Amino acid sequence: MKALVYKEPYRFECTEFPDPTVGDDDVLVRVKACGICGSDIHGATGKTGRRLPPLIMGHEAAGIVEDMGKNANGFVKGDRVCFDSTVYCNQCDACRSGRFNRCVKRQVLGVSVPEFKRHGAFAEFVAVPSWIVSKIPENLSFANASLLEPTSIGMHAANRAPISKDDTVLVMGAGTIGLFILQGCKLRGAARAIVVDINEFRLDVAKQLGADILVNPLKSDLKGTVLKETQGQGVNVALEAVGYAKTFADAVSVTKTGGSIVAVGNLEPKAEFDLQQLVAREHTFIGSYASSGEFRDCIQLVASGQINVEPLISDILPLEEGPRAFERLLKAEENLLKIVLEP
Repeated sequence: MKALVYKEPYRFECTEFPDPTVGDDDVLVRVKACGICGSDIHGATGKTGRRLPPLIMGHEAAGIVEDMGKNANGFVKGDRVCFDSTVYCNQCDACRSGRFNRCVKRQVLGVSVPEFKRHGAFAEFVAVPSWIVSKIPENLSFANASLLEPTSIGMHAANRAPISKDDTVLVMGAGTIGLFILQGCKLRGAARAIVVDINEFRLDVAKQLGADILVNPLKSDLKGTVLKETQGQGVNVALEAVGYAKTFADAVSVTKTGGSIVAVGNLEPKAEFDLQQLVAREHTFIGSYASSGEFRDCIQLVASGQINVEPLISDILPLEEGPRAFERLLKAEENLLKIVLEP
């Protein structure tokens, strides 16, 4: 099959690669669209330790059923499908209770670490366990369906937060995940959403997707703006989707006493916080990782337009242009959110 193979830091090659083996529990999917995730971009630098070459990356995908193992019931050849990025065992205590992102044997498509290598979907075909596969309706394009995985991550983060109808939430970072967190918080009933980013293009997209207040901290005082907009109280919930220690600290600083901070971004491994402030202000710190069942719920949300994915698709390109697409994203000279590759 044709595949986009990560050969070494900053280098990809579109080449022939052995077809995946289809196990008894697997569905073989002919990939029709696969989005480039921010984690793929960071992984391409060779600095994360989670994309050890040679590797086929790609975990945000949709396509058509090509074949099935003998235990993969409920599908026929030609079904239009998408699939989760988390490959969970479906047997451990966490899986049986629906907490798939906490599976003790969890793997991720398109990721290679010393513990496992799982080739992903920047290829003509990918084989995945049948239990992570879902059918998609005819009115949902493959390109749009490829964004279901990041949509589910945003929804999971919003679901982790204790949001009520009178709440003001803050979303730190208007990248792909932040923009889906924004929409998830609105669906949860948040009264107002403040979105923070240093990129004006991304703030404009956030406005289009329902943000009520936009803050560029390079142009205005973040804390002063938030306090003004919340009568000096701070936000009820802050969701941090950047992952730097500084942005996490900023999110904490604008959260009201008794409020919650949801950590989603994780670019830096450590962030300091004031323990006395944590205690005295009774903040609740919440981690949010991947998704846990929201993936299937998001199919209808996206197909019905309740969650809008189209403003996030910056370009759709053939798989052969994958190396150039990664170059563009790594250079970060254009206003790009999501590039979708079509094998």
